[in-house]
Amino acid sequence: MPISRRNFLKSAIGTAIAANGLTLFPANFAFADDTILIPSASHWGPFYGVVKDGKLVGIQPRKELDPQPTEMLLEGLLSRTYNKTRIQYPMVRKSYLENLGGDTKPELRGKEPFVRVSWDTALQLTASAILHTIENKGNQGIFDSSYDGWSNTGLLRPPVVQGRFFNLIGGCSTTIGDYSAGASTVILPHIVGDMEVYSPQTAWPVIEENTEVFVLVGSDPWKTNRVEFRVADHQMQSHWLKWKQKGIKFISINPKRTTTDRNLDSEWVSIIPGTDTALFNAMAFHLQDQKLADLEYLKKYTVGYEKYLDYLLGKQDGVAKTPEWAAKITGISADEIKKLAVLFKTKKTQIAAGWAVQRADHGEMIHWSIINFAAMAGKIGKAGEGFGFSWHYGNGGMPQSGASLPVTLGQGFNPVSAGCPVVLQAEMLRNPGKSFTYNGQTLKFPDISMVYNSGNNLFSHQQNLNALIKAMNDKVETYVCQDTWWCASARFADIVLPATSALERIDITSGGTYSNNKVYAMQQVIEPYGESLDDFEIFRRLAKIFHVEDKFTTGKDMMTLLKTAYESSTAAKIKPFDEFWKDGVTVMPTPEKADYWQRHGAFYDDPEKYPLHTPSGKIELYSESIAKMKLDDCPPVPTYMQPFEFLGNAKKGQLHILSPHPWMRLHSQMANADTNSYECVDGRQYLLINEQDAHDQGIVDGDLVELHNERGALLCGAKLSKEVRRGVACLHEGAWLQLDKLGRCNSGQINIITSDQSCGGLSQGTSANTCLAYYKKCTDPCSPNKAYEPPMIEQPTGPNDGSILPMVDLNIDGRIALLHKANAGKAAPKISRGQEIFYASCTMCHAAPNPAAHTRAQWAGITQSMFPRAGLSAADRKLVLEYLDKHAAKA
Repeated sequence: MPISRRNFLKSAIGTAIAANGLTLFPANFAFADDTILIPSASHWGPFYGVVKDGKLVGIQPRKELDPQPTEMLLEGLLSRTYNKTRIQYPMVRKSYLENLGGDTKPELRGKEPFVRVSWDTALQLTASAILHTIENKGNQGIFDSSYDGWSNTGLLRPPVVQGRFFNLIGGCSTTIGDYSAGASTVILPHIVGDMEVYSPQTAWPVIEENTEVFVLVGSDPWKTNRVEFRVADHQMQSHWLKWKQKGIKFISINPKRTTTDRNLDSEWVSIIPGTDTALFNAMAFHLQDQKLADLEYLKKYTVGYEKYLDYLLGKQDGVAKTPEWAAKITGISADEIKKLAVLFKTKKTQIAAGWAVQRADHGEMIHWSIINFAAMAGKIGKAGEGFGFSWHYGNGGMPQSGASLPVTLGQGFNPVSAGCPVVLQAEMLRNPGKSFTYNGQTLKFPDISMVYNSGNNLFSHQQNLNALIKAMNDKVETYVCQDTWWCASARFADIVLPATSALERIDITSGGTYSNNKVYAMQQVIEPYGESLDDFEIFRRLAKIFHVEDKFTTGKDMMTLLKTAYESSTAAKIKPFDEFWKDGVTVMPTPEKADYWQRHGAFYDDPEKYPLHTPSGKIELYSESIAKMKLDDCPPVPTYMQPFEFLGNAKKGQLHILSPHPWMRLHSQMANADTNSYECVDGRQYLLINEQDAHDQGIVDGDLVELHNERGALLCGAKLSKEVRRGVACLHEGAWLQLDKLGRCNSGQINIITSDQSCGGLSQGTSANTCLAYYKKCTDPCSPNKAYEPPMIEQPTGPNDGSILPMVDLNIDGRIALLHKANAGKAAPKISRGQEIFYASCTMCHAAPNPAAHTRAQWAGITQSMFPRAGLSAADRKLVLEYLDKHAAKA
């Protein structure tokens, strides 16, 4: 019998938490008949919610799907669900509510109490702010800061439904690029015809069979594979341990020794941060100098070698890029550089670089320099050799199923073309209309007066937070935050809309980022907390206010949308929806041939039949396309340029502060969970600091440390180590922001001191890992860390939920009628089927980029990875490519 959503919920979900708390049940625990197991999935892995007598009593991992569930799933998911930082009700900042239409005192954001209001009042105020912005600035005046919204892993995650709503009422300005790999996603299509950072890696069996040396560059897969954008299932570790047992040699080029290094007994090559490009150029020089460069390979598979060689030999700048030159920059001896170059050349070598190295000044250069070295060594495309820039994420190397995945409502076409590179948001607010470059284009910042943020901790991942806060207070009239917890992004908002956690909603998702071999049901496990609503329902209500509800929902409820999405995927051919929903997962088979897939292997076997999607069809060691852009900070060969901050120009008393991903969080998620205690010293994020550097300032293990520079100051706890390079310290990103009375972050939020200067004019990516700061023992903390406490809440006084203005006076219906009337005479643009699919199916995380952002050839390469993730059929892929071909940038 088909599942009835109403009856299922009535009988199954927990209406309360067990009086004696939540329990972690082992995978093999046998339950009594009166216990119900509800399947769901998260960024931390798949699991069962355990419900007895209508109460959630705990969770149980699914070890048949996830052999190594982490503490974040086993303990963190439980402890944060009913945490005191949960947002239970709609809230409005006191001065905003009391002074509608007047001085709402934005400088009090993050400082003053909130007032509890009804959902009707909160949505009326939100609608009024949207209308006010459109009436005064046009739709471009609204900024969607939600980015990719990691708050949950479902298809209908916050940025998807937010983008859909705004696009139905005329669009809004959005972010451009991403924080994770913003530099490489822009430059690598010019070099090898694909973004590479979001692409499948050579299959694990190929590495096991062929590779002799595996090089990790700024990469810690043991840590970063603990979480996933969709559902982590921790399959990689056992394979990599087999590689170690087989005798593959691991070398780690990194300023610190990592968890991966300890598990794989990697040889640690300690490097000064921000100098990897100098290292790989020097190794390339040594290959040429010792007549080890593979000239036949270079002739057949690359272009631009002569011009790259001119750079290596110093024909323009007079500086040969010798190992001796690089030794002074990198801190690695010339002999060691020579030894590494020869080893990588003479052994079957795979180079696995992480994304962190390109989150730095001139970040466009580093992955390119690795590609050029690997090409000179004749490695790219050979079995078990070459390079890969996503080994550290999403089970990189897991054989690909080739399955199509469920696809539901997309964001749709955004009529507003204006946007802002993610790292430049404060700059955008300060300088509306200012020009900036991006991938060969010259664009202008929009004029923003409203920011809407959902499912995303803007006040965590944005660099130079003091600059952002000031710009928001100076320029933004209304800031709406839709979130589950009182993180800083909610604490600094004007209007706060409480969203349910993933345990309190239904959805579906998938597992195996690159393998695409699982579809998971995300059943609702517990009732919504307080008055929180799921993101789909919040935007459905807003869509109803704006008279676009039918277009928003397409006339379907969530369960119907999810069932339709499932039935369009490969999974439906294996298991019917009702059975899938009951089981919680459908596993799709992976063909045997996937075990033998080699990245760039087809190109290596036949470069004429399978050319790269570059102008030449080959690897571009020198890029004529980039040369034509004439960017001072992005030369047409991978050039080492001194970063604006690094140990080479540090002053006495400064450290280079790196901001790696945390071990026990996904960015800022789980910061309010019990498991975050692992990350803390005395309640604050710990600072991993070299023992000698600590000794120089009289710091011992467990001391409170202050880091400060011209951008800001923070407090953190000292954790001393011999496994971090002298002069370098690591502060995990993602701690929640809380400013003390001296303006210091009392929680250890790294982005209070990082720079929001972009890494270069080509990509405008982040340079977060280019950061110097003074350090000292802190003896004057103002209070314990209060980041994980809720704000002060006041009950409304008087009528209108405490507002000085009755809601009826906002005249929402009349203003919306005028908005629709103004748009009534405009002819709707003709939308091709390919365009429709592109904006429906290729916008599940970030908003789909403008087709003119890439050339036809680049789109052909990028979509090789994008299409499988979107689950498109061959016919749909053809239609999308036709649309992209028509609107792509000219080569």
